[in-house]
Amino acid sequence: MTDTPTPLTDVEHTLFDDGKDPHALRTIGEVSKAFGLKAHVLRYWEEQFPALQPIKRSGNRRYYRPQDVALIGEIDRLVHGAGYTLRGAAKAIADAAPTAPSRVGAARPEDRSSSPDSADMMARLTAIRDRLADALAAA
Repeated sequence: MTDTPTPLTDVEHTLFDDGKDPHALRTIGEVSKAFGLKAHVLRYWEEQFPALQPIKRSGNRRYYRPQDVALIGEIDRLVHGAGYTLRGAAKAIADAAPTAPSRVGAARPEDRSSSPDSADMMARLTAIRDRLADALAAA
């Protein structure tokens, strides 16, 4: 799965005035300063909003992607701007999120053959599978 950059709003462009690429990862310190929130608030929000999952690297350091920053902005707007409770904000965000198809059975059979190249791709993949099976059998 590839992460495609999310479109940035004007607000997101002005949040960080540090010369970094707008799609750069941000530390918890940068994000907390940009929104005027304490770091522990952001960590608590991660527990309350399942969609807010920054990348964690060595030492559990958090790095927020542009979509994480956008979600934090929406949470902040709902909680501090519109007066929502955290539970209410979580419900509003969940209700507004487009429903993603479940992984099981997500691709319908008619979708698999919609591309003219899909038959060719399937034949190539089958040939690769067969070669791998032969190599394993010979080993």
